[in-house]
Amino acid sequence: MRATDHDTIAAISTPLGEGGVGIVRVSGSLSLPIADRIFQASHPLKPSSFPSHTLHHGYISNPETGERIDEVLLSVMHSPHSYTREDVVEINGHGGLLPLLSTLELVLKEGARLAAPGEFTRRAFLNGRIDLAQAEAVMEIIRAKSERGLRLAMRHLDGSLSQRIGEIKDRLLSLWAEVEAAIDFPEEGLEGLSAIEAEKEMEEIGLRIEGLLTSFQEGRIFEEGVATALVGRPNVGKSSLFNALLERDRAIVTPQPGTTRDALEEVISLQGLPFRLIDTAGMRGNHPSLDLAEREGVERGRAWMERADLLLVLIDGSETLTDEDRALLEEARGRRGILVVNKADLPQRVEALEIESLWPEVPRMRVSALRREGLGGLKEAMVKAMERDGLDLTQDLVITRLHHREALEKAQLSLQRARESCAHHLSFEFVSLDLKECLDALGEITGETTSEDLLDEIFSRFCVGK
Repeated sequence: MRATDHDTIAAISTPLGEGGVGIVRVSGSLSLPIADRIFQASHPLKPSSFPSHTLHHGYISNPETGERIDEVLLSVMHSPHSYTREDVVEINGHGGLLPLLSTLELVLKEGARLAAPGEFTRRAFLNGRIDLAQAEAVMEIIRAKSERGLRLAMRHLDGSLSQRIGEIKDRLLSLWAEVEAAIDFPEEGLEGLSAIEAEKEMEEIGLRIEGLLTSFQEGRIFEEGVATALVGRPNVGKSSLFNALLERDRAIVTPQPGTTRDALEEVISLQGLPFRLIDTAGMRGNHPSLDLAEREGVERGRAWMERADLLLVLIDGSETLTDEDRALLEEARGRRGILVVNKADLPQRVEALEIESLWPEVPRMRVSALRREGLGGLKEAMVKAMERDGLDLTQDLVITRLHHREALEKAQLSLQRARESCAHHLSFEFVSLDLKECLDALGEITGETTSEDLLDEIFSRFCVGK
């Protein structure tokens, strides 16, 4: 724990700008003394004498001049019954930028310091109110892109992931104790546990770790959304379909080719699954008419095509296929995607057999982005496209953080080494060392063995005031 972890910290905990209410949060041993100096209650009591978890009307005033800054409601939460397990004061004032900044400036002048990003939640972790997995779940809740993602984040916050990790660690600790006993009393061997039984136990523990590891793909999707790239040659209706799926005009649509110069991103939720739609620039070769901006847009579109989870490849059904269409469909082969035949409201000239032969393994949907027809079927196909690859979108516990996956991979590798040492009848010291490394790797998820640098990286992603 750093020396600064004992400072009293303060920050604005609501978005800056105009709003009905804005909150300045203060946490630490000086919270109540600072409130005593700057808060004038509508009754004669001071905040330090307020009962915990009570709300009081009054004014924030400059103690030197007596000038009132804002009319507020002040809430008090006494240690350890607060978010940080420290004394906490929250000043609920008007949501304008000036009164909030003036109140915060006064709090800092009276002895608090400005909180770093995520520092309130970091203190909740350091003070034992929540573990690291639960702390990270706070940001998952804030950033949730769908109801399903929110439910998964709430499962992490209520400790479900921590409990699962704890169950694995308990079994590892029990096995490690047996191995340590065998080291201390070699003449007795693995007391009550044969080498074969030890290997079997490690195998079962490994399966539990593997189960969490395999959930990462689903977890990443709920955390980031299904990266869905809308690709096609210019003027096939990508931006029109983008707007139609969003049900609002987000992208500029004109008859002129090359209107979209950069990728636009928005998120929609389909059956609880977040799809991150990316409207890309029209795909075409190095045509001499392309300016630098459009060339860059095409390159970015191709980059998105490479890394997207799902491709929506659009063609214009009112025209025959062009060489650009054929090249794009050939490039898309082998990828998870949907072939979207747009402009179904116009007379159709595209040859069905030809497009089927160019990309046969994917569903084909006919839509009219202009009239917003056929979108229901397309949305259903988008969800099914993700389910077809074996994704279990009904899991109630998945891992969503990259460093969780990395920690589980380290744990899995250490456990595999322990199994191999046991199978080859190596000294129990090797088995013990590998089991300890496995335990330490799992501890990185819940925070028992996490480095200060990793903590800094995790909490730096939080907003100030959380």
